[in-house]
Amino acid sequence: MAGISCSSNAAASPLSRRQALGALGVGAAGLALGSASARAEGAAGAAEPPSTVTTPPRSFATDAPPNVYFWDPDVIAADPAFNGLAQPNAPVQRLWTGALWAEGPAWSAVGRYLVWSDIPKNRQMRWLEDDGHVSEFRAPSNNSNGNSFDYQGRQLSCEHLTRRVVRYELDGAVTILADRFEGKRLNSPNDVVAHPDGSYWFTDPPYGGQLYEGAVDAAGGPTNPDGLINNRLGQPPEIGEARRELPTACYRIDPNGDVARVVTEEEAPDPNGICFSPDFKTLYVVSTGKGPGDAGPGGKGEVYAFDVDPDNTLSNRRLFTDCMVDGVKCGPDGVRADVNGNIWCSSNAGRAVGYSGVTCWSPEGKLLGRIRIPEICGNICFGGPKRNRLFMAASQSIYAVYLATQGAGPA
Repeated sequence: MAGISCSSNAAASPLSRRQALGALGVGAAGLALGSASARAEGAAGAAEPPSTVTTPPRSFATDAPPNVYFWDPDVIAADPAFNGLAQPNAPVQRLWTGALWAEGPAWSAVGRYLVWSDIPKNRQMRWLEDDGHVSEFRAPSNNSNGNSFDYQGRQLSCEHLTRRVVRYELDGAVTILADRFEGKRLNSPNDVVAHPDGSYWFTDPPYGGQLYEGAVDAAGGPTNPDGLINNRLGQPPEIGEARRELPTACYRIDPNGDVARVVTEEEAPDPNGICFSPDFKTLYVVSTGKGPGDAGPGGKGEVYAFDVDPDNTLSNRRLFTDCMVDGVKCGPDGVRADVNGNIWCSSNAGRAVGYSGVTCWSPEGKLLGRIRIPEICGNICFGGPKRNRLFMAASQSIYAVYLATQGAGPA
C-alpha cells in the first residue's frame, strides 16, 4: 500500500460546513476512483453518489463478514510515512448508526467510553468500550456540538442553543465557563480543548444559528432579519431574545474565569475545529465556511497554524493546509494531533465520494494519507485504552479504526 493515493483532476470550489460540492460522480475500482470523464458526466447529471466507496462493495457494520486483508482498502497512503501510522491488519468499522448529525466525539479515559453529540436530536450519546453498548447519555443537551475532556477528567461541552461552554463537574454539577465576551452573547461555541495550565480554548462560529442545530436569532437579528421565523417554538422561554452580537472568533478561558479573544474573524473566519500540537507550542484552527448571519466572505475550508507564545498569546499566523487533495476540496471540520505532531482532520468532500472521511498531514503540512468512509465526517478524536483508536463522527454514524500511533491526550 506504500505510496498509493487516489487520483483525480476534478477541481472543487470551497465548501462550507453545511454545503456539499456539486455532484462529481465516481467509479471506485480497487484503491482508485473513476476517470475524470466519468466524474464530469456525474456532475452534469447531478447523479446520486453510490452507497459505498470500495470495490467490491463492503459492509462497515460490526457484524459484517470478513472483508479486509493487508491493507484495508479505505486506508490510503499518500506518502510512505503513513504506513508507520496506519495499522495494516485493522479494519475500518462502523460502530453505530442512528444520528441525524453526529459531532463532537470525545474519549473518557477513566470511564472507557466515547461520548458524542447528535445535534439536531438535542442529545449526547455514549458508546461503552467493554461491550459496545450505545445509549442516550444526556438529553436535552442544549444542542451541544463539540465535546472534550480536561486533565482532571471533566467533560467540556459547547452548546449551540444556549451559546455557551460548560463543564460537567465530577460531583455532577454543571459550571458555565463562558457565555459572553465583553458583555455580548457568544454565537454558538463549536469546539473546545484543554491546556495543561488549566485554560480552555474554544471556537465560536455561527453554525448553531439555524433551526436544525439550535435556534435562529430573535426577530431582526442577522439570522432572522425579517422576523419570519418564530424562534420561540419548541424552545425554553429564555432563548427567545438571543441574537447574534459578535463576529466569529476563537477564545481562551483562563483558570480565573477571564475570557480573552485570541483569534479574530480576520485571522480565521468561521473557526471550527481546534487543537494543540503535542508540545502546546502550536495552535491549529480550522476555518470552515460561511455560516448563518455572516456578513463577510466566510472561511474557505482551510487550516491555520499559530505559534503559542509563553504568555498564551498567539503569533506567526500561517496557512497550514488548504485541504485540497487530488483537486478535491476535503473540507475540514474537526481536528486532532497525534503524539508525533501529525494533524488529523475530518473531511467533508460533499458528493466527491471517496474523499470524505479523514486526512492526515505532517507537522509541515504535507498530506500523508487518508481514511475514507461512506459518509461525510464531521469530527474525530483518539481514544481506546491505549489511545490508538481513531473515532470518526460521520453524519449519521460512528466509525473507528485502530492505528499504529497514539493521539495527543487527553481528548
